[in-house]
Amino acid sequence: MKEIRTVDAVGQVLCHDLTQIIRGVTKDARFRKGHVIAPEDIDVLLSMGKDHVFVWEADEAVVHEDEAAEVLRELLTGAPRENMPHMEAKGPKEGKIELIATVDGVFSVDAARIDALNDLDDISIATVPQQFPVNAGQKLAGMRVIPLVCKKSVLEEAKKRAAGEPIVKVLPYRKDLRVGVVTTGTEVFLGRIEDTFTPVLEAKLKAFGLTITEHRKADDDKEHIATEIRSLLDAGMDLILCTGGMSVDPDDRTPAAIRRATDEIVTYGAPILPGAMFLVAYKNVDSRTVPVLGLPGCVMYAPATVLDMYLPRLVAGERIERSDIRKKGVGGLCMNCKVCHYPRCTFGRS
Repeated sequence: MKEIRTVDAVGQVLCHDLTQIIRGVTKDARFRKGHVIAPEDIDVLLSMGKDHVFVWEADEAVVHEDEAAEVLRELLTGAPRENMPHMEAKGPKEGKIELIATVDGVFSVDAARIDALNDLDDISIATVPQQFPVNAGQKLAGMRVIPLVCKKSVLEEAKKRAAGEPIVKVLPYRKDLRVGVVTTGTEVFLGRIEDTFTPVLEAKLKAFGLTITEHRKADDDKEHIATEIRSLLDAGMDLILCTGGMSVDPDDRTPAAIRRATDEIVTYGAPILPGAMFLVAYKNVDSRTVPVLGLPGCVMYAPATVLDMYLPRLVAGERIERSDIRKKGVGGLCMNCKVCHYPRCTFGRS
């Protein structure tokens, strides 16, 4: 850094914060480290008693923190600032740029490439968790370089490590999703007890702007259940939720019925509590692949369960793979907090 006369400092980058004190009004940094001095700043600096300031010396091998943050933003999004899908950028402010969601959806991030970038000493990138459900206006990521100026060689290495598809995305929720529900159980089918499960699903779907498009009921005969699942597939449903009969009791027939009506069982069982009896299957219908879920009874009464982990992703159009579920053991235990703050908690955050 070097000391120069303030009147000669236009266009120079400050090396440190400069505090302005006005009695009874303010005592705060008027100009912060990294600020590029503008013509209108000169009189203010002189009024603060700053006839000289310390600025960074020009160096073709480095870039200012603001410019470096913009490089990181483009590496993460893979798009110009004005053309980022479902995101907007705020800043740079004090060397930091933040990404903000512009739609409701699910956040997706390539964690391995984020780790590779953060392994460079001068780079700092932080994001919300993988597959985190987000709302429009919510912060997604923040990025900056640590020093006031960053070596161009570091940014070149960052570009190599970030090469490929965009590192961060927002997958928007589908608003046209057609959801079918099959309620199983002879006691409900015959009207012996009230169906208290379907209202829970209605409330969960409403949070995504969705409703139950078609609703079927079946007794405990597995062929009858399979027939109702097939009828919903024929009716063009995009997602089918089956309730009741999902435990290991001999008279719980829903898993077998789902096997009959679908092409692929991704998993029956999950290392997630509450939600161990979760079933995920898929059925190919014409050019579509329709997820069919078997929902354990905990969904009816627990505030946050396995369904809350995966429903946002399904509404966003993601396919659920076996590894997505079977690797959830670490972080798959709900703490049963007196006041549920899901998803802003550890549940599902492996």
